[in-house]
Amino acid sequence: MGGDILLLRAAGISVMIPVMTIQHLQQRLAQIKADLLALGPIHPGSTSEQYTVCGTTGCRCKDPKKPEKHGPYCHLSYTWRGKSTTRFVRPARVAPLREKITNYKRFRKLTAEWVDVAIALDRLQREAAKHAE
Repeated sequence: MGGDILLLRAAGISVMIPVMTIQHLQQRLAQIKADLLALGPIHPGSTSEQYTVCGTTGCRCKDPKKPEKHGPYCHLSYTWRGKSTTRFVRPARVAPLREKITNYKRFRKLTAEWVDVAIALDRLQREAAKHAE
């Protein structure tokens, strides 16, 4: 984010804290917005590998001594607007889906940072207005 560094020392401990200005926060907001626009497709959730038993009599997955389950199959799970969803994903669609999930996690991180920066900016602007009076 840039800016000056404030060095605080207390009880033998030194902590470096970046000093943010209104301009720095506004620049960070602009960068967050640009990063959000560049994300690409998003999708919530997580993937896992699942192994299944088919139930067909005499199948290798039913072998009493050495069963071999079918799979792995990619499984997507997510909750959106209070509704949980689970589905299988075809092998050719796994990599693009994982990229969408990564983008979604980045989206969530950026929007949380946007709110943090907006709150800090509001605080600094109120302080600046108070000192200007």
